[in-house]
Amino acid sequence: MVTLYEGAVLALLAGGVFFGVVAAVGLLRMPDLYTRAHAASKADTLGAGLSLAAAAAVLASSLPTIKAVLLLVFLFLTNPTAAHAISRAAADQGIEPWTAEDGGGGDGK
Repeated sequence: MVTLYEGAVLALLAGGVFFGVVAAVGLLRMPDLYTRAHAASKADTLGAGLSLAAAAAVLASSLPTIKAVLLLVFLFLTNPTAAHAISRAAADQGIEPWTAEDGGGGDGK
């Protein structure tokens, strides 16, 4: 029988895996750099965050838990910042975002 604590850890880990897969699919399916950066930064940050939260919950010792929480804070600060910097650099280089007129629009206009 799975305890409530184990169920919570499994839920955090399953959420981390789910959002990691969503980030990977977003990188493969999105049409341009800007939407790929958005998919990677949002979903990957949440997926890695949930996985680190599961690791912190399993590591009941104080020092490894503190390290996992510090990694989580660092991840939440640096991942979106890096995606923004990459998108900003692409905009400065003149890379245009994908639009529906570029092809593949779902509404046929």
